[in-house]
Amino acid sequence: QVQLVESGGGLVQPGGSLRLSCAASRSIFNTYYMGWYRQAPGKQRELVAGISSGGSTTYADSVKGRFTISRDNVKNTMYLQMNSLKPEDTAVYYCNAGGFHGYWGQGTQVTVSS
Repeated sequence: QVQLVESGGGLVQPGGSLRLSCAASRSIFNTYYMGWYRQAPGKQRELVAGISSGGSTTYADSVKGRFTISRDNVKNTMYLQMNSLKPEDTAVYYCNAGGFHGYWGQGTQVTVSS
């Protein structure tokens, strides 16, 4: 059964940090390109960061230098370390495997506000 489970969202002040985790079933984690997407109210879902099975990464311009995506191939878990958070980072963050038409987690809310 395909399973992606996110955790780690919450409320943080501007300039703060959060780390998101995505636990995946082994079959998914070893097969698909993994990524984090986000969707803010009234906006389209967008790719935040992606990572290949070999560790190659890509980032949206808006998060470069602030967010770091990583993966633990033993734990079948992907992470998104988010630093220097801004109010415009507020969104529901989704774990994804296989691109937009692939598999999705349930989402976790990240709110950046003072």
